[in-house]
Formats: sequence, C-alpha cells, structure tokens
Amino acid sequence: MITKLETLANLGDMKALAAETIAFALAIQNIPAPTFFEQERAQRVAQYFTEIGLSSVRVDDFYNVYGHLPAKNTVKNTPQKAIMITAHTDTVFEANTSLVTRHEDHLIFGAGLGDNSIGVAALLTVAKHFIKGASPLDNDLWFVATTREEGLGDLGGMRPAFESLKASIAAVINLEGLAFGHIYNAGIAVRRLKIAVKTDGGHSWLHFGHPSAIHILMRIGERITSIRSPQSPRTTYNVGIIEGGQSINSIASHASMLVDLRSEALSPLAHLENQVRAFASAHQQDEADITIDVIGDRPAGEIAATHPLVTTALSVLAHLGVKGFLERGSTDGNIPLAAGCPTVTVGVTRGGNAHRLDEYIETAPVADGLRQIILLLMATSDMITTGSLR
Repeated sequence: MITKLETLANLGDMKALAAETIAFALAIQNIPAPTFFEQERAQRVAQYFTEIGLSSVRVDDFYNVYGHLPAKNTVKNTPQKAIMITAHTDTVFEANTSLVTRHEDHLIFGAGLGDNSIGVAALLTVAKHFIKGASPLDNDLWFVATTREEGLGDLGGMRPAFESLKASIAAVINLEGLAFGHIYNAGIAVRRLKIAVKTDGGHSWLHFGHPSAIHILMRIGERITSIRSPQSPRTTYNVGIIEGGQSINSIASHASMLVDLRSEALSPLAHLENQVRAFASAHQQDEADITIDVIGDRPAGEIAATHPLVTTALSVLAHLGVKGFLERGSTDGNIPLAAGCPTVTVGVTRGGNAHRLDEYIETAPVADGLRQIILLLMATSDMITTGSLR
C-alpha cells in the first residue's frame, strides 16, 4: 500500500520542502515560548497558517492555534471523519534564554529547536504540500499547534484542543521534532505532587531545636529516595525542585518539593503515590503542617503494536529504509490515547541534547521525516475511508 501511495503522492522536491521546514523552524525558535507564555509564538503560527491557505484559523484562550484543510476528494453520501495533526509550541526555557543558533556541518544548534520548533514547522510545510493538492485526501485535516505540553503545563493545551474537535476526529498524528525513527503508541501515566511543609521557624541560635521545615522536608525526601520501584511495569520517581527557607541563620518556616511519579501501568503508580503520601504524613506534628497537592496528572493510554495505525507507521519507515522502534512516553498523544482515539507520535528528524542550551537537530533526515508524515497521513486517510482503521 505504501508504494502505491508514494506513486500517488507526487512528493516532488523534498529537499526544497525540507529547507523550507528548517527555515520555518529557525523563525519559530527565535520567539520565546515558555510554558504558559506561548502567546507571541502562537500569533506568529496563526499568521503562517493564514498565509499558507488554511481555513478557519483561530487562536483559543489557551493559545492553541487551529487551521482546517477540507478534503480534496469526497466519497459521495459517505461523511468521513478528520485527521488531527499536532505539534506543541512551548519550550522548557525561560523567556530570557539565549536563542542564538549556530550551524556546524549537518547540525544546527539552538535551544528548543528540536523540541519542538521543527515539529511546528513541519505542520506548516506539510499543510502547504496538501494545499497544493499534491497528495489528494478523502478526509479533512485539522492542523493544531498546541501549548502547555512541557513540565507543569500538564498537557493543558492538548486537553481543550482535542475536546473541541474529538467528535469529528478519527485519528491523531502528533509530531515531536527529534523522534524520527520512533513510533510512540503508548502514553505513560504521570502524577506530580507538591509536598509543602510549614512551621513557626525562628532564629538558628535562639530557637535551636524548634521544627525546621527544611529539616522535615529533607527527611521526607530521604524516605522517598529509598523507595525501590518495580522494573516491570517500569515505574520511576524524581524529586525535581526543592525550595524554602529565609536565610542561612533562620530556622526555615516553609519548604517544598516537587515530585514526579511515572509508570507504564496505573496500579504501580497508585502504589508509589500512596508510599510517598504515607512518608510525608508520617512527619506531621503539632508544630509542623504538611500539605500534598496534585500539580500534574497525565493520563495513560495506548493502542496495540498490531493496531493498523502502528503497523502502517512502521511500514512507512521501512519503505524509507528506516528501522522503526515502538516507544512509550509522555506526550500530547496521551490525551487522545486515553480517550480511545487511535494516535501515534512520530518525529521529523534526529538530534540530541533536548532541554539543553546546546540542543541540536540533524538537517539530513528532515526530508525523509516529511515524506514519512505525508505518507502516513495519506495511509491513515485511506484506512478511514475503507473502514480498516479500527
């Protein structure tokens, strides 16, 4: 089927399309977009959506950007559901982070370039390709640049975006810039907790012996890091941020930690969370108040390795001469997967050092990354039309 679709696709000069994608990526990457502060980048993406010819372009209250491409071909008296293709605009970097890029042979370095400016750029060039009518589809496409994917954003853009469109969506293709060669067909469950301790505090000399919020928090943290989590289903924990105290010579009156809990299955994740909560509660005392708040809750979901969308995504990679690997992770794909909607997350290129200032992309694989996305969309459309996407 993939060979037949490539014949129909009229892919043309993919190197030129790849060069345009990289140019878009560099322009997008140059706009700061910390999680919760994606508005400027969203407005630029909306402008691009309009310029390339998408219809019904809008930006919602979460700064998600939507663009619609009606089907070129329609099957008479057979309404077809749409495909939603997404990429997140936010980055892990603060607004004042240097966004200077540099080229080194076939690599381009830049904070947030791979995660996920190149993914958003691919939305634009893939949309342009279909708008030109080069690859006819029997289904509408919804292109959505989402927000709040990273960190404490808790997939807060994808949740309302998918909710608003889900009645008309048959499948979701999510783009992560650096994942080329990998197919994410499962979303792991994630729970994030904020454990806070409050005491009366005091002077380090005059009130020595009074409860210190930091000392109590350290004891809770020591208990958490002694947990032995299961290897299968893989279950992990991490204390990512610790804050608190007033000065070096003050008994701390407040302290908190942010804890990230993950698992491939819900039961071990719940058990892990119960352990963490028990350790924290055990340190409750008259002169210390301990609170535990949920600050992140990413749902789990998956489609089987034998699902047609997964096998097709692997077949597309094989057609391109790339060995595909199935993965589990935490992406925007978690939301539609948890709702039972067939979803895969695929990549645009390869690279490395994600979430670091020296993050980089490889330019050579971009052309094949785009071919992959176009062929996968065409194949998915064909499966929807024939009723084989189950």
